[in-house]
Amino acid sequence: VFNDKAGFETAIRNVIKHVSFNVNSKVQVFEANIRVLGALLSAHLFATDPRFGFKIDGYNNELLELAYDLGQRLLPAFQNSKTGIPYPRVNLKYGVPKSETHETCTAGAGTLILEFGVLSRLVNDTKFENVARRALFSIWNRRTDLDLVGNVINIQTGQWIHTAASTGAGIDSFYEYLLKAYVLFGESEYLHIFNEAYSAILRHVRDETGYLYRNVNILNGGLMSAWVDSLSAYFPGLQVLAGDLDNAIKSHLLYYNIWRKYRALPERFNFHLRNVEIASYPLRPEFIESTYFLYRATKDPFYLHVGEMVLEDLQSYARVDCGFASIKDVLTKRLEGRMESFTLSETFKYLYLLFDTDHIFNKLDDNFVFTTEAHIFPLTAQYWKKTWKHMDNFTCNAYKNSKKLASSILERPDADFARELVGFEELTTCLYLVFEELSLPPLDPYGYCEAPYTDPLIIDVSFGESSHETSVQDGQL
Repeated sequence: VFNDKAGFETAIRNVIKHVSFNVNSKVQVFEANIRVLGALLSAHLFATDPRFGFKIDGYNNELLELAYDLGQRLLPAFQNSKTGIPYPRVNLKYGVPKSETHETCTAGAGTLILEFGVLSRLVNDTKFENVARRALFSIWNRRTDLDLVGNVINIQTGQWIHTAASTGAGIDSFYEYLLKAYVLFGESEYLHIFNEAYSAILRHVRDETGYLYRNVNILNGGLMSAWVDSLSAYFPGLQVLAGDLDNAIKSHLLYYNIWRKYRALPERFNFHLRNVEIASYPLRPEFIESTYFLYRATKDPFYLHVGEMVLEDLQSYARVDCGFASIKDVLTKRLEGRMESFTLSETFKYLYLLFDTDHIFNKLDDNFVFTTEAHIFPLTAQYWKKTWKHMDNFTCNAYKNSKKLASSILERPDADFARELVGFEELTTCLYLVFEELSLPPLDPYGYCEAPYTDPLIIDVSFGESSHETSVQDGQL
C-alpha cells in the first residue's frame, strides 16, 4: 500500500527466516486466522503477482507453505464438533485442549471463509474451504424465525448461549464475510444469505430513526441493551459495499458525532444516557474504514475532512515517541502503553488510501476485497471454481452530490439529528474551522431539526398458518 518494495521484501525475508508455528502455544482460531493466516496469504499474492510491482525474484512460495502449515494446525479446532462450528482456541502443537470451552462467538466461527477459501484455492486442497463453509452455514442454519443470529453459541448442541443480535462485537464480521465471500468467489449463495440477514437487520436491529443499530433479542426483537460499540462502526462501510448508500450515510453520522464529542471513539457508548460506558479507544479502524468506503462511493469532500479530523486527533492525543499509544480513557485522554497490530494493518492503511486518491487500489476494477484485518486479496479468475458459470450484474444508484464541488452531506435536513442522538451540545464554527471554506451551515443551536429521513419499512404480515413478507411503501400494500 505504501509502495515500499524494499521494506516489503525485507519483511518477507524476515518472516521466512524467523517464523515457525511448531510451538506449544494456545491461540484463538479467529485471531490467528485474520491476523496471521490472512497476512501470509496476502503477502504471497503480492510477491507472486506482477500487476502491482511487488513480485520478488527468488521467492519460492515460502509464505504459502507457512500459511498451509498454520492452516493444518488450526484444523483440529473443527474436529469433534457435532455442528461443524470450531472450538474457539487450539494449541498449535497439540490440538484442542481437553478443557477448552464449547462456547464460541458468531464472528469467531463465521469469519474464516475468506482466508480458508483462498488457502484452499492456492494449494488446491478443498479441506480448508469446506470446514469454513460448513461452520458459516451451520451458524446461519440456526437463525431464529426473525432471521437473526445470536452472539454466542454452543458448538456441540447448536444452542444459542447469548441471544443478542447486533452489528457489533461478537457478530460483526460474520455479516462482512458473507458479502465479501460473494465478491471474492462469485458464488451467489453467500449473497442470498447476506441479503436475508441484512433485511432482518433493517427490520429488527435498526431503530425507527434509521441511525441506530441496537442489541435486540433474536427471538422477539426486543431491546436488550442501550449501547453501541466501536466495532459496529464498520457497518456503514459494509452498507456501501451492499449498495445501500443512504443508510450508510445515516449510520456513519452517528459515529461521526460520537467521535466529535470525545475526539475518539469509546469502546461502548450508551445512547439512552448519551454518555460513555467503556471509555477506552485502542485505535480501532472501523470508523475510518467506513469513512474511506463512503468517500470512494460518494466523492463527497465531507469524508476527507472527517479523515483529517481523525488524523489530527490521533496526532494530538495518541502520538508518542515510539508510535501511537492506545487511549485508555477518552474523557481524560490517558494513554496505555500498547499499540495493537490493527493500528498499522487497518487504521493507518485506510487513512492513507482515503487521501491517496490515485492509488491503484482506488482504481482497480476487480473482485479484490479487504479482509476484516484489511489484508488485500486480489484473487484472479484462475482461482474461481469451475462450477461458477454465470456473471451477476448488480447495480445500484450512483450517489449524486447536489453541491458539486462542496459537501452535501451536512446540508441534508436530517444531518443534525445524529448530533442530538449522542447528546453533543458543544458547538463549533461550521463544525470545524476547516469546514468554513465549504460554506456549510452551522449546526442548529438547539439540537433539533427536521425529522430524519426514513426508508420504506418491510413488515411481516401473517395470513393464517403461513407467513409472507410483503413490502409496504408509502402506506400502501
